[in-house]
Amino acid sequence: MPFIDSKISIKISEEQEKELKSRLGQAISLIPGKSENWLMTGFEDGYHLYFRGDNSEPAAYIEVRIYGGPDRAAFERMTEAITKIYNEVLGIAPDHMYIKYSATPDWGWNGSNF
Repeated sequence: MPFIDSKISIKISEEQEKELKSRLGQAISLIPGKSENWLMTGFEDGYHLYFRGDNSEPAAYIEVRIYGGPDRAAFERMTEAITKIYNEVLGIAPDHMYIKYSATPDWGWNGSNF
């Protein structure tokens, strides 16, 4: 039950969105027990992001939410993968991305909670 939500300061094409979705689907397996079969992604492009008081460079804020407990080692691997993906697909410099992780023991789906 992972969800990856992205706020991106630049406009992205449908092709770029599909590439991000596909590569994030592969990367989510870096977190034990997670797979693309349960992954939901969201992309909000053209988002007004200011980093260091400036918005002249592309930037991204990415949230990774998962059901279960935190796994710092897996999150570290995931950060490396996400940074590479957004840099290669969108040209966003690694130092212009923030990635937040949230793990929860409560997650609802299909009318009930896990």
